[in-house]
Amino acid sequence: MSSKNPNTPTIQVLERMFAILDTLAAHPDPVPLKEISERTGLHPSTTHRILNDLAVGRLVDRPQSGTYRLGMRLLELGNLVKARLDVRDAAIGPMRELHKLTHQPVNLSMRQGDEIVYVERTYSERSGMQVVRAVGGRAPLHLTSVGKLFLAHDEPQRVRAYATRTGLAGHTRNSITDLGRLERELANVRRAGVARDDEELELGVRCMAAGIYDDQGQLIAGLSVSAPTDRIEESWLEKVKATATQISASLGHRPA
Repeated sequence: MSSKNPNTPTIQVLERMFAILDTLAAHPDPVPLKEISERTGLHPSTTHRILNDLAVGRLVDRPQSGTYRLGMRLLELGNLVKARLDVRDAAIGPMRELHKLTHQPVNLSMRQGDEIVYVERTYSERSGMQVVRAVGGRAPLHLTSVGKLFLAHDEPQRVRAYATRTGLAGHTRNSITDLGRLERELANVRRAGVARDDEELELGVRCMAAGIYDDQGQLIAGLSVSAPTDRIEESWLEKVKATATQISASLGHRPA
């Protein structure tokens, strides 16, 4: 019975090619043939032969004789993949799964200026069916869990400018309307990697959120669960984080 790892290519030359590409990917500068051979454990003549074929296919460039780097065709192919990735498409399936766990609305939100916009929501209708609908509602950044994620990624001077522009107007008695308090809240968000809304947008409703990141490590959206104050469960927080991480990974994000 074979003990071969199912994640290992069945064609040996492809396995060697992947090892070479991974070696080149680990170095920002062109890598000499000798070093590639040593790092992959391949004979220099084998390494040279594979690199030549990769160069023909433009997957590898040879900036000068004997040195190699990743080729521009990888960028072209990567851009094609990136163009078809859509955060809403990537999020819908995981949002449904999170909804099954919480039985509460799951929201996907993005930033537009000084507000977040709800772009999708998964919730249950009376029939028990889960539905996903574009919402289009807006809310101030400082009053929402996802909005706080975005503010926490801003430079301090941008947060101060936001406070000046908006006046940090509140909606409920729990709303944060003071810059110092907001800055402390954002420091907590940065430490925890998650954010909360404790009846700050609407009395009787609490939210918890985690960020969704793209392949460049940019925060592009937030995933949140909202629930009546007496029904929200602390155990959901890890599930929200894990779901946001899953969506980020499908968009090409690799944590540092």
